[in-house]
Formats: sequence, structure tokens, C-alpha cells
Amino acid sequence: MPAAAAAAAAAAPLISSVQKLVLYETRARYFLVGSNPAETKYRVLKIDRTEPKDLVIIDDKHVYTQQEVRELLGRLDLGNRTKIGQKGSSGLSRAVSAFGVVGFVRFLEGYYIVLITKRRKMADIGGHAIYKIEDTNMIYIPNDSVRVTHPDEARYLRIFQNVDLSSNFYFSYSYDLSHSLQYNLTVLRMPLETLKTETTQTRQESFDIFEDEGLSTQGGSGVFGICSKPYEKYVWNGKLLDAVKNTVHRDWLLYIIHGFCGQSKLLIYGRPIYVTLIARRSSKFAGTRFLKRGANCEGDVANEVETEQILYDASVMSFSAGSYSSYVQVRGSVPLYWSQDISTMMPKPPITLDQADPFAHVAALHFDQMLQRFGSPIIILNLVKEREKRKHERILSEELVAAVTYLNQFLPPEHAIIYIPWDMAKYTKSKLCNVLDRLNVIAESVVKKTGFFVNRPDSYCSILRPDEKWNELGGYVVSTGRLQTGVLRTNCVDCLDRTNTAQFMVGKCALAYQLYSLGLIDKPNLQFDTDAVRLFEELYEDHGDTLSLQYGGSQLVHRVKTYRKIAPWTQHSKDIMQTLSRYYSNAFSDADRQDSINLFLGVFKPTEGKPHLWELPTDFYLHHKNTLSLSQTRRSYTYWWTTGVLKHLPLPFDEVTCAENRRKLTVKKFHKYEEEIDIHNEFFRPYELSSFDETFCLAMTNSTRDFMPKNVGIDPSPFTVRKPDETGKSVLGNKSNREETVLQRKTAASAPPPPSEEAVSSSSEDDSGTDKEDEGAVSQRSTPVKVTDTGDNTKITENVVQSTKDVYGLNLSDVPSEDDLTIYARFVQLGQSQHKQDKSSQQFCSKHHLDRVINLIPISSFSQDNIYEVQPPRADRKSIEIFHAHIQAGRGNMQPLGKDDFLMYREYIRNRYM
Repeated sequence: MPAAAAAAAAAAPLISSVQKLVLYETRARYFLVGSNPAETKYRVLKIDRTEPKDLVIIDDKHVYTQQEVRELLGRLDLGNRTKIGQKGSSGLSRAVSAFGVVGFVRFLEGYYIVLITKRRKMADIGGHAIYKIEDTNMIYIPNDSVRVTHPDEARYLRIFQNVDLSSNFYFSYSYDLSHSLQYNLTVLRMPLETLKTETTQTRQESFDIFEDEGLSTQGGSGVFGICSKPYEKYVWNGKLLDAVKNTVHRDWLLYIIHGFCGQSKLLIYGRPIYVTLIARRSSKFAGTRFLKRGANCEGDVANEVETEQILYDASVMSFSAGSYSSYVQVRGSVPLYWSQDISTMMPKPPITLDQADPFAHVAALHFDQMLQRFGSPIIILNLVKEREKRKHERILSEELVAAVTYLNQFLPPEHAIIYIPWDMAKYTKSKLCNVLDRLNVIAESVVKKTGFFVNRPDSYCSILRPDEKWNELGGYVVSTGRLQTGVLRTNCVDCLDRTNTAQFMVGKCALAYQLYSLGLIDKPNLQFDTDAVRLFEELYEDHGDTLSLQYGGSQLVHRVKTYRKIAPWTQHSKDIMQTLSRYYSNAFSDADRQDSINLFLGVFKPTEGKPHLWELPTDFYLHHKNTLSLSQTRRSYTYWWTTGVLKHLPLPFDEVTCAENRRKLTVKKFHKYEEEIDIHNEFFRPYELSSFDETFCLAMTNSTRDFMPKNVGIDPSPFTVRKPDETGKSVLGNKSNREETVLQRKTAASAPPPPSEEAVSSSSEDDSGTDKEDEGAVSQRSTPVKVTDTGDNTKITENVVQSTKDVYGLNLSDVPSEDDLTIYARFVQLGQSQHKQDKSSQQFCSKHHLDRVINLIPISSFSQDNIYEVQPPRADRKSIEIFHAHIQAGRGNMQPLGKDDFLMYREYIRNRYM
């Protein structure tokens, strides 16, 4: 435990020092100047514009100061003017400002540079900001004088730009979005000896101005900065950075992911808990619905998305001192060689198995990847139909069962793949079965097997009063908390509607355990119609809509409310429109979107003299490399896993401390307050002028503001069960709804489960005004509705004025009882007697005056302090002077600075800039 704590305290994520970019242009070169947010450290890239087809970039690896950069740009401006001394024509012009480099791409002519010109903050994890790309700029590098034009260049450019980078692409300067929170925090808790070894090796292999900065003077008090190699499967601009990643400093490399990122604030009696949902879409075998099915020859499946829910206490920001928890689950197409022929123009094209795979080769590759990344057990939740009049979806189930059965023969029984088949469509049609009740049972069993990640040990209260469900929890327990081992892999045919609802139920179950582990609820159980679950459900529906638009071309058709059977009647017409939208997108626009994805990800590379992208009859051979060349090595049919994976199970091989994983890390040592590892300075930006109106934490969805009812007398706990139409986003309700403000006063953590979710939901009517589906993938806060009807004054009063029972919990119009009046009279008499005692204490106090008086002695340091009156303490002269100076400064009258003030300011400047 002490070693782990020391390692945690001595390591921090590296923060990129290139966050603001300016591109300067001359006739012969581009100069890309990048700086940190404080603009105290600069780096410069020189890009040659005289090469028509090659990319020539020079990075001197030098860190410039602001003065040095100004002098450099001044010399460049002066040296590139057409005439010496001429001021009218500048030799160096400012082209564009940016926030990062997406990458460099070439089609048939020269290279383009893609820059991020607008960004928006979407989430915050322990002070590490996650941004969404809002706009990009694509600039052609070669000069017009050397440009060799090609007739098909403009068409390739249009296809490339068809991938909308302003739609759900995310990046961070300091947090590795391609890895899970468990991986990122596990790396920071590596043993101190390992980090020292890695620092020595890094210094010997390469030279960088940061590596030896101040190491000789700081001794052992330095902090290790750690940067891990991104997980390539979830990086979408990896191919765009291939041309420069070995020649430029790592701060220039900004890796982006595609998927979804949303964050909401759960307020528990004022304590801020941030609930974050991050979805990472795989860049391998990526594409659209009917054009990408099953898996490729390398084990990558279509529509593979890793969803992670992160919970942390926002009142403590540090990774080492804060409380963090996460849970990961995966969706993806069935890992077989299968497809659907869309040329028939049928709503449900027939499913065909393209290749026979008796030894489950492609499934073995896929599950081998999962064992390396997640550990064991791998749990498959298969939601496809089991019983059909005409064999359709059942084809996939039969083949998947055969593949899992074959692979499990060679795995140890304790690490075998768990297969759970469940026909969700059949249960949905049945009136006797409740779909979500059955999913809740499956979710409980899954979370108990895999466990979840939390970076703090079990609280003492859970040890004193252990919960039965908590004691049965799986995972891997370490001295610093718990690790998730294994993962749930959910699939239906499309991995959209049914999968999203199943993932929501599993996430809801895991959320209860996460809240319990952080000491926020007394039992690991959450119920529907609480503010916490409503907030989480809205996040998951935004998540599902976004992923469905990316893969299927429309939003979700069936939602959580649909399976709860409480969706309003207007929802059916919306479902029909979404179905038609999905069908139109699949039939007419998916082929163009697939070409764009293939070009953006580098799956297809335009080459002179070879067929163009739009001339290919199919992209099958682009995604299946074994069709172009035979592999020299054949994998074993029995030992189908990577060497070394089984030895560390149930832990994932990627998180084990070994030589192979250490090579993926960049470790450097810094002073304690260096900007590269100071997350406090990065988050609060003390050198920038900021306003509360633009603060991200105030703008995000809030459980108290957006979900809690507006009645004053309501229970403020986010775990209290509300009525389905009783929410902060609903309009003013009718009289009958206001008379019963709380459906159940017990919190969901300690309340017994209801007899049936369907019984509760069937008796409630969901107002169409509270329906969330109209809002699409972005949650908005609704404004309160004002009653403007002046024709009926009595109706206005009835809707606006609340009864005293609603506000205070009791009816004040009733006459007080005699007992209450007696108690009040005694209290008044006691106060009057106390005042008499204060006046008579100045004279000689005889026994006659104290016959009917209780003598109350003040016990505080105030001269006069009791339950009736208090005298404030007197302020000293210096405090009064400081207060008056503060008032004068607010009016614009500044006091002259003294000698001590000048000395303090001089010391600040010396420490900050020198």
C-alpha cells in the first residue's frame, strides 16, 4: 500500500504544450507556430511548399520563448519581402488560427493539412478537458507555381470532406481517450522503480529539451510525467498522422476518436457527482449498416463500439486524491463471415454466410483481442431472434453457438466465454413478460461476474454493515480499490435499438454499485423514475441516437420508454418516420458514406494508373487483406490466443506491468509545478480572464435544475421515486398532480423493489410535453412556462399560488392546538425573564429576584450571546482599513503601493517567468 500510494503521488499525465496554433505563410514555406495556453512556450514546424507531391516537414525540437518567436517571425517577414525595406507588401502573412492538427493527406496531387479551427468543451474528467471538433480547415500545401493538376483531384477532395469532422469527433490534450479510465489510472500507479527505469531508457534513446530539465537539482522530489501509446483501434486519424509521427515532437500529435461523449451533473444534497458517458467507435472494419456486417479476416467486427460510464466526485479534482469509478461494455456485430444483399431493395434483406469457418478462425481472433484488452470472463449477450417462421436471424445464433462451443474446449473452465442467448423481440411482444425486469436480472448477474473499476478501497461502513449483493461482487480487488476483469459484449443484428436498451439496463445496475462504492447510497440499488436514473437514461438515449445515426442513418426507433410500455401514442408516428429515414439512408446514401470512410481511414489510397474509388465494384478486398496475399504464418486451431494472455488472466494483458507494455509508455521527470504535469494550472487557467456565464460546469445538464420538481416541499434527494410526469422539465401540472407531490418518500437505495415495473408504468400517463425524443441527440434545458391567459383570473391563481401544505408540508390555516399555544407561551416567558436578568445583573442580585427565573450563562466568546440575541464581535483597526481600501478600489480609487507590495510582486515575476 505505501509503495502504491507513493507511485500514485509521483506520477501524472503529460499535458500537451501545443494547444494554440497559428499558421503563417510565405511563398516558399508554411510556418506552424504552436504554444501552450499561457503562451510562455512555443514550438515551430517548417513545412516546405516547393515540393509538388512530397511532404517535407522540419521540426527543430526547440522550445522558444515569446520574445524569441516574435524575433523569428520578424526576421522571416523582413527576409521574404519582395524589396528590401518595402513596408507595403508583407513577406509573412497569417493564414489561419487553430487548436490542433488532425493530420496530412494526399490524393493524386500534393499534400493537404487539416486543422481544427473551432472546438467546444464537452466533458471534464479530473480537470482533464475533452473537446468536440466544431469546425476544420483543409489547406493545400504546395505553391500554385509548382502545382501539378489532376482532373480527379476535386472529386477525391469532395469524397474526403463528406466525412463531417464537426460531427462527434473528440480529442483531449492531456487525457488518453482511446483507453479506459482503468487503464489510464493503472498506468499512473505503476511501481516507482519501473518509472525510474523507463526514464533512464528514454533519456538514453532520444534527446529532448524537456527530458533533462532541472533533474540534477530536484533530486527525488520530481514528478513523473507519463504518456501512453494510444490504442490504434479507436483512433480515427492514425493514418493521417503516419507521415509525420516519426519526425515531429509528440506534442504536435493530437489523436481523435469518433463516437459519443456526454456529461451530466448529479447533485446529491449539493455534492457534485459527474456522470460521463464516452463511446469509442472502432476505426477497423468501419462503415454503414448493410455494407459492413460481421467481421473481417483480422477479427475486427462491424459497428464495434466501446461504451464507458465514468463516475467521480467533482469536489476533489486530483487523480491521486479523488474518487473515480468506471464501467466498460462493448457492442459489435456477430463475429462471423456474413452479409446481407441490399440489391433486392427489401426492408430486411436475407442473411447469408459468406465463408465456412469450421475452426472459428475469425471468432478466435476477435475474442483474443478482447481477452488482451479486458481480461476474463468475456460474456456474450445475444439478443437476436430464436424462433422464426422463416429462418433469418436464427442463422447467426446457431453459428455463434457453434463457434463459442468450439473455442471453449481449449480455454480453462474458469476463463471460458459465457454465452447468454435471449430473444428480446419475443419477450417484447408478450403481454405477460416484462422486458426490463428480465434484463435487470441479467444485468445483476453480469456486473457480479465482471465487477467494476474504483480507485479507492471499500469504505469502513460497508465493512461494518456488508451488503449481500456487494459481497458477491466479482472483479479483482487490490489494495487501492477494485478492477474490472472481463466485459459484457452485447449484440443483436444491427446492434442499435435492442442493444442500446440492454446496455442501459446493465449500465443502470453498474451505476448503483458505483454510487454505493463511493459511499453515496446505502444499498446498491436504483429504481426508475428517480432523478438519477432519468438523468442517466437521457444520457444513454443521446448516446444511442448518435451511434444509430452514424451506423444506421437515423435515430433510435425503439427506446427505453418503448420497452417500459409508457411511451405516448405520438411516439408510434415518430418510430415510423425513423424507420423510413433509416431505409432511405441505407438505400441511397450509404454507398457514398462508405466510400468517404474508406478514404478518410486510409483503407483506400488513390494511386495513379489504378482504378479509382468510385470505379470499384466492391470494397471487400480492401478490408480483407488475405484476399491480396496469403499469410506466411498460420495460427493454431487449438491454442488460438496470444502467448502470455492466459498467464495473467483474469487481468487484461494490456494492463499488466511487463516489458512489452512498458515500451508503450513515454516517461519523463519534471519539477512539481511544471506546466506539463500541473493539471490545476491547466484547468483553472489563472492567467486568463474568465466569466461564470461561460463556465462549463454551470452549463452542463444538472439533476437539480433539470430533473427535480420545482415544488419547495419536495424531497431534494435524486434517489427519491417521482411520478413519471413530475420532473423539472415538465410544464405546470394540474391540481390533482400537485396534491400528491411525492410518490414515495423512501429513497430508491433503501426502498423495496416495486411488484412490477409494468404495473407501475401502466397506471401512469406520460405527458407529451415531457417527452425527450423531440430533442434529438443534444439535451436542452427548457424554460418555465408562463401563464398568460388574462381571461380567467381564478384559473391563473389556481395554477400559480400553491397551498401552504405543498410548500411547508402542513396546513397553517388550522387553529393551533392548546398544547402548541402553551409551549409557545413558555418560550416567550423564558425570553422575557432572560431580559429581566440582564437588566438586574447590574445591581445587587438578591434571592428574591431569582425565584422564578432560570439563569442562562453564555458559553461563547461573544460578550452577549444566547438564543434571543447576539452581539457581533468588534473588528480591529487594520481589518477596517483593509475593508475601506477594498471599497475604494471598487470605486476606482486605488491606494499607492508600498514597499512590501513591490517586493511581493517582484518575487512573483521572478518565480513565474524567470
